[in-house]
Amino acid sequence: AAIFVILVVLFFLGRWRATVIIILTIPISLIVAFIYLFITGASINIISLTSLSIAIGMVVDDAIVVLENITRHIERGSRPREAAIYATNEVWLAVIVTTLTVVAVFFPLTFVKGLTGVLFKQLGMIVTITIVTSVFAAITLTPTLSALMLKWYPIRKDAPFWTYDGSIRKGLDKFDHFYERTLRWALNHKAVVTIAATLIFILSMSLMGKIPTEFFPQADESRITATVQLQTGTRVDETVKTTDRITKLIQSKYPEVTIIESSAGVDDQGGFASIFNAGGTHTITYSLSLLPIEERKKSVFDIVEEMRSDLSKMPDIINFTLSTSDNMGSFGGSGVAVEIYGYDIANTNLVAEELSNRIKKMQGAKDVTISRSKSKPELQIIFDQNKMSANALNTAMVSSAVKNRVDGLVATQLRQFGDEYDVVVRLDRKSTSTITDIQNLGITNPMGQVVRLGEIASIKEYWSPPNIERKRKERIVRVSFTPYKRSLTELQTEIQKNIDEMQIPSGIMVQISGAIQDQMEAFADLALLMVVSLILVYLIMASQFESLRMPLIIMFSIPFAFSGVAVALWLTGTSLSAISGIGAVMLIGIVVKNAIVLVDFINLMRDRGYSLYEAIALSGRSRLRPVIMTTATTILGMLPLALSTGSGAELWSPMGVAVIGGLVFSTLVTLVLVPVVYALFAGKVKRNRSVAAYSDLHFMDENGNNKSLDK
Repeated sequence: AAIFVILVVLFFLGRWRATVIIILTIPISLIVAFIYLFITGASINIISLTSLSIAIGMVVDDAIVVLENITRHIERGSRPREAAIYATNEVWLAVIVTTLTVVAVFFPLTFVKGLTGVLFKQLGMIVTITIVTSVFAAITLTPTLSALMLKWYPIRKDAPFWTYDGSIRKGLDKFDHFYERTLRWALNHKAVVTIAATLIFILSMSLMGKIPTEFFPQADESRITATVQLQTGTRVDETVKTTDRITKLIQSKYPEVTIIESSAGVDDQGGFASIFNAGGTHTITYSLSLLPIEERKKSVFDIVEEMRSDLSKMPDIINFTLSTSDNMGSFGGSGVAVEIYGYDIANTNLVAEELSNRIKKMQGAKDVTISRSKSKPELQIIFDQNKMSANALNTAMVSSAVKNRVDGLVATQLRQFGDEYDVVVRLDRKSTSTITDIQNLGITNPMGQVVRLGEIASIKEYWSPPNIERKRKERIVRVSFTPYKRSLTELQTEIQKNIDEMQIPSGIMVQISGAIQDQMEAFADLALLMVVSLILVYLIMASQFESLRMPLIIMFSIPFAFSGVAVALWLTGTSLSAISGIGAVMLIGIVVKNAIVLVDFINLMRDRGYSLYEAIALSGRSRLRPVIMTTATTILGMLPLALSTGSGAELWSPMGVAVIGGLVFSTLVTLVLVPVVYALFAGKVKRNRSVAAYSDLHFMDENGNNKSLDK
C-alpha cells in the first residue's frame, strides 16, 4: 500500500523531493498508532494491522492537498518560503475540516455495542489517531519541509517526450483542459446532469435486492470439523469399523487433507468430555487439517460439499454435520438456528422434528440438526417408601446397592510393574440384561436379611432425552443448519413462512436466532452509526462554512458512494455483511473530503471576484489533481486488502471492495454533480469578499522581487 502511495505522488507531482515530504507523513502517523497500542496494552493482531493498512491510503491525503497547492504556487513563480505560507493558508481550514469529517465517522465506531463493537473498536480508534496525527503533520511539517527542500524549476514547453515535462505533465495538462470543458458543458446543461445522476442512483440501488446478505463472511481456515451419528445403541466396535471406512475414503479421495484426527464412541464411564457434548457409542467426531489455501486448487467449501455427498451415500450413517471452522477464529460463525421454547419435551420434540423436515426441503440449507438428541431407553426404579421402611431400608442404601451390582464397585487396585489397575466388582452382564433380572436383585438390610428389589420398588421402561438445554431459565431445543450459496435474508423469509404454516401447540414459542439474529442486530447498529455519522459530518461542515446550505451541497456525493458500493458488490459477487457495511459507513467521511476541498476553493475564487461559473470552472481545474491523487492513494491503499487471497482474506476483502467501489463512483459524481448542485443552490448567495485579502497570490517579477497580485 505504501509503495502504491509513493508511485501516485511521484506520478502527479514529478518531484522526488515532494514525494519524500509526503511519504514522511506515513511513518510519523504509524509510529503514533503503535505508541497508542503500547500505552493501552493492546496487541498487534489482524484488526490492528488491517486498520493501519486502511489508514495508510488516507494519512497522506492532507499532505497531498497542502503540498500540491504549494507546488502550484512555486510553479507560478513564488519562492518556496512564501509559497509554503500562502498556499497552506489557502487550504489549512479545509484540510482540518476534511479530517474532522473522517474522525466523525471512525470515532463513533468505538461506541458500537455487541460483537460488531468488539471487532471495530480498535479499527475506529487507530484510524482516528493516525488521521489526526497526519493533519498536524500536513499543516506544520509539510510546509516547513517544503520551504526548506523544494526548488523552483522552469517548466519546459519544448521538453522531449521521454522527460516528465514532455510526457506525463503534458498529459495531465490535457486532462485538466478536458475536465474544464466538461465542467463548463455540465454547468450549461444542469437539467441533463441532474436527471442522469438520479437515474444512475435509482438503477444502482436497485441492485441491492440482488446482493446476498450474511453476518460475517465465511473464511477458509483450512480446517474441517465433522460429527457423524450412527444408529443409537450401535456397539463401539461397529462404530470403529465405520470410522475406518470414512478415514480410508478421506485419505484416498481428498489429497488436500494433511491431518486426520478422529474419535469413535465414548466409554460407559462418561468422562470429562461428556460435560460439554452429548456423545455415545454411536457418535464419531473428526477434525481435519488441510493444506494452506495457496497450495490447493479447491476451497474448503468445495471439499465440504463433496464430503457431504460421500457421507450421504453410506447407509449406516443416520445423521452428520460438517463445519468449515470451529467458530473461534471466524467471529461468531455462520450457522442459523431456530429456537423452540417449551417445558413439554414430547411436544417440543415433535415441533423440532417437523421444522427440521421442512428446512431440509429448503434450497441453501445444509447440515440440518436438532440440538436435542433422540430419546434413549432407560429403566426407572420407583421406590415404595412404606415397603422400604418396613424392611429397614432407605433410598440411599437401595440406590447404592443397585449401582454396585449394575455399574460396579471399585473394590481394590492391582499393582503390576509400576502400573495400577482398578478392580471393578459387579454382576455379570447376563445377570442384568432383563427387567426380571433387575427385579430379582437382592438388597441386604441392616439385620442381614436379603430383600428382592421387586418387593420394594416398581421398575418401568422410559424414553429419556440425553440432554435438556435451557435458556433464560426455559427449556429449549434448537434446529440449526449451515447456509450454502443463499443469502440469510432469503432464508429468514422462507423459515418464517414455514413457521407460520405450522400448527404450534400452546405453551411453545418458536423464534429465529443464530447468524440471522446477529446480522439483524449488526445491521441495526450500522444503520444507527450511519445516521450519527451523517449528523456529525453535517454539523462539522456547517460550522466551517457558516452555512446550512453548503454542507447539503457537499453531501450530495454521499448517496452515490452507496451506489458505488452496490455496483462493486454486485460485480464481484461479494455479499453484504457487517464488514462491507462498515466499509459503506467509512465512505461517509472519506467521500466528502474531496467535495469539501472543491467547494472551499470555489468559495475562495468567488471571494476573489470571479463570476459563479468562472469560479466553479477554474476551481475544478485547480483542484482536479489533488482530488484524483487523494482518491487514488486511498483506493490503491485499499487494493491489497480487496485482492488478498491468503488465509482469512475473505473476512476483510469485502471492506476493500466496498470502499473502492464507493470511492470510484463518488469521485466521478463529486467532479461533475457537486459543481452543478453548487451552481443551482449557491448561485443566489452573495459571498463576503472582505475575507479575500488573506489569500492574495504572490509572484516574482522579472527582477526576482516578490510582488502581490491584486484580484
